[in-house]
Amino acid sequence: MNKKIGYGLILLAVLAAPFGIYPVFLMKLICFALFACAFNLLIGFTGLLSFGHAAFFGGAAYVAGYALKSLGLPPELGLILGTLSGALIGLVMGSLAIRRQGIYFTMITLALAQMLYFVCLQAPFTGGEDGLQGVSRGRLLGMFDLNSDLTLYYVVLAIAVAGFALIVRTVNSPFGQVLKAIKENEPRAISLGYDVSRYKLLAFVLSAALAGLAGSTKTLVLGFATLTDVHWTMSGLVVLMTLVGGLGTLTGPIVGAVIIVLLENKLGDIGSWLASVTHIEWFSGLGESVTIVTGFIFIVCVLAFRRGIVGEIGALLKRSLSPAKN
Repeated sequence: MNKKIGYGLILLAVLAAPFGIYPVFLMKLICFALFACAFNLLIGFTGLLSFGHAAFFGGAAYVAGYALKSLGLPPELGLILGTLSGALIGLVMGSLAIRRQGIYFTMITLALAQMLYFVCLQAPFTGGEDGLQGVSRGRLLGMFDLNSDLTLYYVVLAIAVAGFALIVRTVNSPFGQVLKAIKENEPRAISLGYDVSRYKLLAFVLSAALAGLAGSTKTLVLGFATLTDVHWTMSGLVVLMTLVGGLGTLTGPIVGAVIIVLLENKLGDIGSWLASVTHIEWFSGLGESVTIVTGFIFIVCVLAFRRGIVGEIGALLKRSLSPAKN
């Protein structure tokens, strides 16, 4: 019941947010939050560290952008095609990667993702280094004009809420319990008769599809897809978001995405404010050192908050609410 109340309060806050905060920035934040949640489904609940999730995010971004700009498809079909392309890329990559475990699995996903990066660099429809620019938003279902930032915001929010609800339902389903069992003790799951490879592949494809949905939505919001979306640094960014927020928690990746996106976009403003308050000019150039700041936060979280921000808060609340031992 407490979780439902918490989710309800958060939903009310995000419904009112665009009236006080720039909607496009909020939509970008929501897209990355969905991306982080999709990644967390794989690593946090299945125990598979993929370093190639940028392939699903960026590949779907290009497919959706091409469908909207060059094929002239309506936005709903563009999003569907982008999501399906993310799932298809995930099926191909997952079929190859799940044959190995541990660091070998991770390196295979990284190598395959980099192959897709070079395909996007050379393919004619992607625009090469310039990216796919000028993607129009169109009208959703022929009725809702998405050129209105406020209208698009609520569409993006609905997509993200549906994606998050699917993740919650998956985690709490019998399928999700098997994924947790695989993460905790894979040999035991095999001995119980579960087809572990099949479950891993299904989780991989579902995570890839949701990442593809996030990438497609980001293209619709910003109107472009670039090589940054498929570069390995994007995979590293989503790993950072998940670890900072809380690995294996439902809301942790959202918190992590909010922190990292805020730092990347608002660190310069924060530095200017600190410079004006402290009269230390060094702070004025803080925006140019965003990677240093995010790296510092990552080190602090790994050393001091191993469960991530949400994980540590949850553990603290659990200890404080548990009855004292005699």
